[in-house]
Amino acid sequence: MKKITVSLLAVLTFALCFCMKCAYAEELKIGFAAPLTGPHAMYGKDMYNGIVLAVEDFNASKTLIGGKPMRVVLLVEDDQADARLGTQIAQKMVDRQVNGMFGHFNSGVAIPASRIYQQAGLPQFSLASAPEYTRQGFKTTFRMLPSDVQQGRVMGNYAVKTLGLKKIALIDDRTAYGQGAADEFERAARAAGAQIVRREFTSDKSYDFKAILSSIKRAKPQGIFYGGMAAQAAPLVKQMRELGIDATLLGTEALRMDSFLKVAGRAAQGTVVVLGGKPLAQMPGGVAFNERHKARFGAPVDVYAPASYDAAMMMFGAMKKANSTEPKAYLPYLFTTQSAGITSKEIGYDQYGDLRDATVTLYKVAEGDWQVLDIVSPMQE
Repeated sequence: MKKITVSLLAVLTFALCFCMKCAYAEELKIGFAAPLTGPHAMYGKDMYNGIVLAVEDFNASKTLIGGKPMRVVLLVEDDQADARLGTQIAQKMVDRQVNGMFGHFNSGVAIPASRIYQQAGLPQFSLASAPEYTRQGFKTTFRMLPSDVQQGRVMGNYAVKTLGLKKIALIDDRTAYGQGAADEFERAARAAGAQIVRREFTSDKSYDFKAILSSIKRAKPQGIFYGGMAAQAAPLVKQMRELGIDATLLGTEALRMDSFLKVAGRAAQGTVVVLGGKPLAQMPGGVAFNERHKARFGAPVDVYAPASYDAAMMMFGAMKKANSTEPKAYLPYLFTTQSAGITSKEIGYDQYGDLRDATVTLYKVAEGDWQVLDIVSPMQE
């Protein structure tokens, strides 16, 4: 009886110590910054939702790293799509000694901020699509979706060779993202045989495009490519129709939002955009993820949450493989880790930090919704 009592006491003591150890899990500080207010807030919140779900999964797993139970604490900042504020936030995150960084959304914010993270040796995962983001010679920049080069090449070829648009005008908002997307599209469209009849620019704060469109109308384009965000693209296409311009509006991923459909209304009909990744229904974990997203946030997935989730899980996975949360220890594993996720069965990054799987999907607005036109894999380019 005495031996049984002693054994039972030992078991209870071990269990108590284990529970105390779990209760006092070590905090793993991860930074997140994106526009959470203003006209670009929908993008930042979409990105945030995916990362929150990944953090919840990691914390629920009670993962041990370096022999210690870890609990992620997400430090959130609103960069308001402003480059100056973004660099201030970057320095703030470095000063707070975060172990990893998710952000920023806008290329014009992510690129200057990346220099600060690079100097600190801090891995940064961003949705920035401008090619420059991962071509600065840094080993700390990772892109969650295909770049403007990949998207622009597919859209330019598709617009000319499949849609048959031979006369095309371009408008961009002069941001790193908008101008870069327009540049890549123009390069591909010209190579495919299109005539660029006009190249105009505006700003990401403008909502009145009638002067620009009146000039473009005289050139009689069959298509108008817009490099910019949905908040401007919606009034742009409405004003196109008001002026009697029946050209097809073309764009990249930023337009592929439900908000664009709601604001543009019937004027959105026929709009064609390109978006990195496969359609949600064809992602390996897309359907289940969408149901979970609806249960957690009261709305279906918009665009960026699945890629954001996968990026977060890749970071956590690299930490587990390195058995360390120190950036310098787990950073090398981000280039060698190949993992299954929501968006793909094989997620991995090349030597620049770009996704190896650069599949993109073309969508068209039909009957008030986004319909899949085509899916283009890297082998088809």
